[in-house]
Amino acid sequence: MKARLLGAIVVTTLAAGLLAACAPRPLPPVEHVFIVNLENKGFTETFGPASPAKYLNNVLVARGQLLDHYYGVAHLSAPNYIAQLSGQGPSPETQSDCMVYANFVEAGTSDGQAVGHGCVYPSNVRTVADQLTDAGRTWKGYMEDMGNTPGQPTTCRHPALNAPDGTQQAKPTDMYAARHNPFVYFHSIIDKPICASNDVPLDRLTSDLASARTTANLTYITPNLCDDGHDAPCADGRPGGLVSADAWLQQWIPKILASPAFKSDGVLVVTFDEAEAQGSSADASSCCGEGPGPNSALPGITGLGGGRVGAVVVSRWTRAGYVNATPYNHYSLLRSVEDLFGLSHLGYADSSDVKSFGSDVFDAG
Repeated sequence: MKARLLGAIVVTTLAAGLLAACAPRPLPPVEHVFIVNLENKGFTETFGPASPAKYLNNVLVARGQLLDHYYGVAHLSAPNYIAQLSGQGPSPETQSDCMVYANFVEAGTSDGQAVGHGCVYPSNVRTVADQLTDAGRTWKGYMEDMGNTPGQPTTCRHPALNAPDGTQQAKPTDMYAARHNPFVYFHSIIDKPICASNDVPLDRLTSDLASARTTANLTYITPNLCDDGHDAPCADGRPGGLVSADAWLQQWIPKILASPAFKSDGVLVVTFDEAEAQGSSADASSCCGEGPGPNSALPGITGLGGGRVGAVVVSRWTRAGYVNATPYNHYSLLRSVEDLFGLSHLGYADSSDVKSFGSDVFDAG
């Protein structure tokens, strides 16, 4: 009898141990996420041996984890930024970078997507910014050059509704691009005072990083059209491309990494909106079950995705110098932010084929 009882105890203990070993590792207690988007570079150009992005490759990759199968979800720029914020797939207008800042005319919904045409989504289409606000958390968008033109708003800057977008062309002293600022494509944000207080010029970031209390839970950063690598050469005469983008990273990323919020409980993600889009030669590769959306048969114009761009994740919970081949995309990034903050999944971030960053990314400690 005693032998049977002892055997049962041993079996039960072993089973409990196996279950514990197989259980997913809980997410780390992240309280601050920093996202930086650069522009229009494929993985090989950025992370290959000939890349001019020496700070990104030699410093950040060595300190963090390289996601070498991370993909954009569309061409051109605008739908990638919108996807990161809301999980919405592209429309023909966002695929054309919203040359006209047109209201999105909604005809219905399908699979978490607003069905229709246009750029500026109605207030019923939610974003992770709305989710964070509702959950009592904070967000902030920092846009370089946003306040540089006299007569233009210094915060929450966007064109007049249904009017041409005057920020499509860079000027020597103002290289802000509304299409790289996803917060201004949602009425749930631009129709409220929070847009003016939270969608601000980049130069406010330094003071906000001074303490964890003044650093938002989600900090979303967009350099200008030169510093994000989009233009080459730039309107102000600088070389642009990865040379200027890398110089910008070397100036700003150390400020983030040295901030109290990051050192305490932060995660930094640096990625690109899309691979270079050059007509029929555009990289439209994709991952994570991406398919035709209700508003676009080919999100990548010549295929389903925005191409392989790569991403770097840096945090105290991420093993330094590791390369992770797990497929991820911009919907994965949104889902990961939502999971870290205990939020539900929006749009295509709720797809069963889209994975969040898990123990493969948060693999240290």
